[in-house]
Amino acid sequence: MKLYRKSILAALLLTLAVVALGAYVRLSDAGLGCPDWPGCYGKITPLHASEHINQALAENPDGPVSHAKAWKEMVHRYFAGGLGLLILGIAVLSVRHRHETRGTPLLPIALLGLIIFQALLGMWTVTELLKPFIVTGHLIGGMATLALLTWLWQRENGPSLQGMADVRPLRLWGVLALIAVVVQIILGGWVSTNYAALACQDFPLCHGEWVPEMHFEPAFTLHRELGMDASGEFLSLQALTAIHWTHRLWALAVLIVVGVLARKLIRQRGICIFGALVGLLVVVQIGMGIANVWLSLPLALAVAHNVGAALLLMTLVVINFKLFRMR
Repeated sequence: MKLYRKSILAALLLTLAVVALGAYVRLSDAGLGCPDWPGCYGKITPLHASEHINQALAENPDGPVSHAKAWKEMVHRYFAGGLGLLILGIAVLSVRHRHETRGTPLLPIALLGLIIFQALLGMWTVTELLKPFIVTGHLIGGMATLALLTWLWQRENGPSLQGMADVRPLRLWGVLALIAVVVQIILGGWVSTNYAALACQDFPLCHGEWVPEMHFEPAFTLHRELGMDASGEFLSLQALTAIHWTHRLWALAVLIVVGVLARKLIRQRGICIFGALVGLLVVVQIGMGIANVWLSLPLALAVAHNVGAALLLMTLVVINFKLFRMR
């Protein structure tokens, strides 16, 4: 069914755009550009809310509200709202034409549930004043939406590869690589939402040491305010260092596991292109992470690092789909 497949592809591309916009909003400190939800001071656009924004600027010129930040936040919401409507349409089509699709409507319906929960997380992100646990959950939800849409797209369009040798060992490495990247995305989200990206400003050392002084308990306490520990004190540099260093250390695990998978895939006829692609993506992604430290987190490069993580996740979902559908 052409409309169904085109809708899935459109939703997949739109989700990638929403992930990129979300990173841009977060990294440009525009997450509270409109301090209410879903509108901006109850208005449909920042233009209609200009009087309220001007008043907020007059009261606190260095605060989180400005016209530019409000537009960034609302454009992200417009794109996310469009994605929600598109996934609703996909779910309706999957139910109405369930005999014409390649699978049950359960996955599209699950996607609809996920996108509704994502909307709630978006609201809580604002109303709970950027609590790291909620903002990280919002990022994870976006990546999960991207992964499920990628699987759905493959299910409806991607033919299984036939005539391959025994791929069971590859399946194990495919799953391990996917898990490793998912964990790294979560850790990266925790780095970003705690503003710990520059807690270590040297590489490969951190504060001139391989293992710097770190405080892990306050760093990974989930329920706390932004910039604070569980007791309400400011989060220490040692805690921020623990967040950053853990993400950096796990990147090494990702490089090893994904590298092994890439090497094995390159040796397989018919699927070697995916090995080369995933190998290239993981090297570029780690390179961008290092460059972000060396260059003090330029906005464009930081957003590209988020998009790179999304592309790496999508590629591993495609690889796992193909490996588990091979006969």
